Amino acid sequence: MNDSTIVSIRNGNIFQGSSLILSNVNFQVSKGEFVYMIGKTGSGKSSLLKTLYGDLYLREGQGEVAGFNLKDLTWKTVPLLRRNLGIVFQDFRLLTDRNIHDNLEFVLTATGWKDKALMKEKIENVLNKVGLKGKGFKMPYEMSGGEQQRVDIARALLNNPKLIIADEPTGNLDPDTTDEIMQLLFNICRDYHTAFIMATHDYGIIQKYPARVVRIEHGGVREISAVGL
Repeated sequence: MNDSTIVSIRNGNIFQGSSLILSNVNFQVSKGEFVYMIGKTGSGKSSLLKTLYGDLYLREGQGEVAGFNLKDLTWKTVPLLRRNLGIVFQDFRLLTDRNIHDNLEFVLTATGWKDKALMKEKIENVLNKVGLKGKGFKMPYEMSGGEQQRVDIARALLNNPKLIIADEPTGNLDPDTTDEIMQLLFNICRDYHTAFIMATHDYGIIQKYPARVVRIEHGGVREISAVGL
């Protein structure tokens, strides 16, 4: 894997338990690249994403993500891999009993940060990046769905990730808010050279914000164009 490659899966076979989900997977993502991942429910998208962040073990084939060999991962090294990644969820997964600042501080503490002043500076920095400057005092329930998704993106940015995996990040948002979030994701990709893999069912988004597209189907992964959706 060269320095510009963030994800490389070669001849990978991906299993859930004893069931083979995807076979002969060959998939690469470069630094600063935006890639859509599409496919029907149950096609294996989630299994591939879980393999990339160490939730599923790559038993057969070769794979590297952000410099980590997926075949060598252990319970000790999976957290180190995830510090180089950001994950954005459809359902936000914010802690509802604390404000936004404390949600983000919780993640920094969990990933080894100790200096309170540096943590405060980092939190202010990522909130500013996602257009939520000065909103750290708010509770999640005081924010709109779009604002909560921005917090989720801010959380993903905390450790300067080389790759962000976004699993249906606009699935619960209205069209106008979806546009705002997509513009934000593309801006982050461009300005910080962060690679993105975004799973989506919304082909309208791909037509409006074109980028590379891979389809998961028939137990494999194949490249397609946005025109051929």
